[in-house]
Amino acid sequence: MTAPTAIELLWGTRQRPKRGPKPSLSLDRIVTEAIALADSEGPVNLSMQRLAERLGCAKMALYRYVPGKAELTALMLDAAMGDLPDPVAATKDSTEEPWRAQLRAWCVTSYERFCEHTWMLGMLVAPRPLGPNEIDWFEAGLAPLADSGLTGPERLDTLVLLSGQAQTLAHTALSGQTGDLEGKMADQLTRTLADRADRYPHTIAAFSDPGPPEARDNALHFGIDRILDGLAALIETRRTSPSPTESTGKAAP
Repeated sequence: MTAPTAIELLWGTRQRPKRGPKPSLSLDRIVTEAIALADSEGPVNLSMQRLAERLGCAKMALYRYVPGKAELTALMLDAAMGDLPDPVAATKDSTEEPWRAQLRAWCVTSYERFCEHTWMLGMLVAPRPLGPNEIDWFEAGLAPLADSGLTGPERLDTLVLLSGQAQTLAHTALSGQTGDLEGKMADQLTRTLADRADRYPHTIAAFSDPGPPEARDNALHFGIDRILDGLAALIETRRTSPSPTESTGKAAP
């Protein structure tokens, strides 16, 4: 029997043998332990040998379930995506339009998931087969834009922008720079630039301006707001401007 492909493993289309002894492991257990290993020791220490030691089995036993590390990481990514944000909860207490509230929840939940499993950040950029959980995330992000008038590529690019915002801020959290980051930088720069105000006037002014209390260390939501503001403007343009077909009565060439 040939080894299962990542697609077969992700989507559960591989037929399990009906005969033979009961397996001592399960694919779910292997993936769960692999995620725990990556969470605790980082992706550098993720190997089939290290995982086998954690599971208390021989390395070769893992290959009966997963052909290799590439298939394993695809399964890990899909499993680690976790539950989707609840669209009802996102809009319940929000003053935003429903589509904005739902996309905000999508982005914030993505950020929280990336912070929980920081090893995902390095794996997301590599080409990989997509599993059901990741496709569910696509579906949840695209649903609020269904009646927006945006084209398919524009709706997909919206998710790229929001996911990029979540990943960028998660990278900041990965570096340990959490909590009052701007305040810490302001204190440092005040000392460093004390005698250089004439050279860096705009930098000093930006860090010295207190702004409203909620404005500091708010890069995640500030970025989300700007993305959604631009999107809202584009959606409004599409709603008020006729399409090429509507304006000429003929299909666009």
